[in-house]
Amino acid sequence: MTNLAAPPTRHVAFDWGGVFTIGTFDGRSTQNVSDRSGVRVERVRESYFRYVRQLEVGAWTLPQFWTVMQEETGVQMPYAEFEALYLGSILDNLPMYTSLAALSAGVRVGLLSNNYPVVSDHLRRDPRFARFDALVFSNELGQKKPHADSFAALEKAMQHPAGAVAFVDDVQENIDAANAYGFHGILYHHEQHAKFEAELAAWLGGES
Repeated sequence: MTNLAAPPTRHVAFDWGGVFTIGTFDGRSTQNVSDRSGVRVERVRESYFRYVRQLEVGAWTLPQFWTVMQEETGVQMPYAEFEALYLGSILDNLPMYTSLAALSAGVRVGLLSNNYPVVSDHLRRDPRFARFDALVFSNELGQKKPHADSFAALEKAMQHPAGAVAFVDDVQENIDAANAYGFHGILYHHEQHAKFEAELAAWLGGES
């Protein structure tokens, strides 16, 4: 594995979905709801994506979100069952967790994620997330990427100028916004993890 040790002059922050997970959490969770309930996945997704922003900016709780989805789609599932299914839709990208653990102790590590109530709490309880020094979730901030306010909040939480921080995301729009704010954007795909490790190691080591 690439050596990710680095002097403490450069730091890194990550997105969560598509970086610490494989594929999209939203796509998997809506498919799982469809499979469990028998309601067509297209109907589930139409309702889910109509209202998911309410979760992302913290306007709704997850139970509120689920109540609206049930009424709109006809899915019959108790909230407790839905929550367990929702959290169970997370598919970890294990190589990224290995890379996280390999980062030098001198590197400050952050997370900026468009995320949801309950899910963000679940991640905080994950012992692997103890390596993070700063966690910024859209549902707690009230703003989501790619808005500049999200990156301003990340910069503040990182306690270092944006120019000293790489930002890793799987969506080009978010990388473009990070670069515009002053971060060093690194576009990620789980099938090219070794390439990512080499790129991050080079940047942390001051090669670019």
